[in-house]
Amino acid sequence: MADEKVLSALRRTEDFGSAGSRRVVRSGRIPAVVYGKKGVDPLYVTLDAKEFRMKRIEFTETTLITLKLADGEERKVFVKDIQENLLKNCIQHVDFFEVTFGQLLRTKVRVELTGTPAGVRDGGVLEQVVHEVEIECFPRHLPESIVADVSSVGLNEAFRVKDLVVADVIKLLDDPDMAIASVKMVKEDAPEAEETADAAADASTPTA
Repeated sequence: MADEKVLSALRRTEDFGSAGSRRVVRSGRIPAVVYGKKGVDPLYVTLDAKEFRMKRIEFTETTLITLKLADGEERKVFVKDIQENLLKNCIQHVDFFEVTFGQLLRTKVRVELTGTPAGVRDGGVLEQVVHEVEIECFPRHLPESIVADVSSVGLNEAFRVKDLVVADVIKLLDDPDMAIASVKMVKEDAPEAEETADAAADASTPTA
């Protein structure tokens, strides 16, 4: 499972709306909401802006975060969306998704390629066409990423979902034949091809 991170949070019980959100941001905090099960009211909180910006680099969609409230309550969450104002260099809102332990979770996990494909050594170029795959597992088994060893991929061959090696507790949900990466021969540049054709034409032209 991905390393667990911790964020502090305060319940937000007043000063809602766009004007209220602007006041929260100006005070050095970030408005946030925690969504969970259907039929359950979302939890509205605020985050310390400095703490969140400092830790944000460690967060992906599969990073399990412990959201610690001032009253001692804890929520296990993922970051699902961050609204940022680049002009003002501030984060305006964060959406979290609450994890329910004991229930299967469906989410997308990034795929990291490792190794030098055999086809690259033969003059080909490796191209990753899919960067995430969908999986199903219990939260405690959720990986930060899935590593794909593409060393055996030859020229004009593909590494597919069915080639991924994952733990038995993780189920891959995408089409097994979906290509994740492939190795293809580099196409000859058009100018070089034209030069070759011109040279051949000159050679065949009779001289006076």
